[in-house]
Amino acid sequence: MRQSRGVEITVGLFMAIGLVALFFLAMQVSNLADLSDSEGYHITAHFDNIGGLKVKAPVTMAGVTVGRVTAIDYDKETYEAVVSMTISSHYDRIPEDSFAKIFTAGLLGEKYIGLDPGGSDLFLEEGGRISMTQSSLVLEEIIGQFLFSKAQEADSGG
Repeated sequence: MRQSRGVEITVGLFMAIGLVALFFLAMQVSNLADLSDSEGYHITAHFDNIGGLKVKAPVTMAGVTVGRVTAIDYDKETYEAVVSMTISSHYDRIPEDSFAKIFTAGLLGEKYIGLDPGGSDLFLEEGGRISMTQSSLVLEEIIGQFLFSKAQEADSGG
């Protein structure tokens, strides 16, 4: 009887540790582990298509996370998506003419913003805007263009 009770306690502890580990894994995957609004400065970028980019998505430079997407809005004047980002104050020397691209990471298709540095001597500051952007690649559009080009080749006898 006593040995049975010890086994039950061990299994219970093992299950509790497993659930805690699963919780932390879920937090890491969903980008919710970094809930703290760290000090930093806010910048924006306009994109034609954000293709599933979400708030709290990482903003990276050379593979290093330098910030997070804080808001996504729509500009009625230019018909573009406006992505607001907070960049950590540690990274205060990002050139003003940097290029922002939306990339896909991993098998699950998580989107993030990658910054390529420009060559300007001026740096992004609070309220700055990245003017050079590349929208997300949308798989359906690429397949449609491929099929359209193949159909044109078939019509022209090629």
